[in-house]
Amino acid sequence: MKKVISISVMLFMMVAFFSVNAIEPQRNTAKALANAATVEVYYFHFSRRCATCQAVEKESEKAIAALYPAQYKSGKITLKSVNLDEDGSKALAEKCKADGQALLVISGNKRFDLTDKAFMYARTSPEKLKKELKKIIDPLIK
Repeated sequence: MKKVISISVMLFMMVAFFSVNAIEPQRNTAKALANAATVEVYYFHFSRRCATCQAVEKESEKAIAALYPAQYKSGKITLKSVNLDEDGSKALAEKCKADGQALLVISGNKRFDLTDKAFMYARTSPEKLKKELKKIIDPLIK
């Protein structure tokens, strides 16, 4: 009788173990897909900002809001302005590998640096900056 109970308990534990292991990869996959669908645009800057620095932030935000209104509103695409002179910004800057003023698009483990183009186009050709953002973001949300 003890042998039957022992075997039953062992079988029960094996079934429970395999059930949990079968469910866990599905959860991880769902989390990965949810995270991959999120696009974060970061504008790193310092407290003292010139007209071009201000234009990069303003024009990037306008472009994202115009190109992706539903995703921007729902938070699937975000634009975060980060002041590098503030204490709490250092860790985020290191995580994003931003060592100065930068416009970065990050989704999952993908990182795109649009700093040069942003500073080149923000004041004189904001439509070109908008096209550059679209070129990077479109494949990330589809």
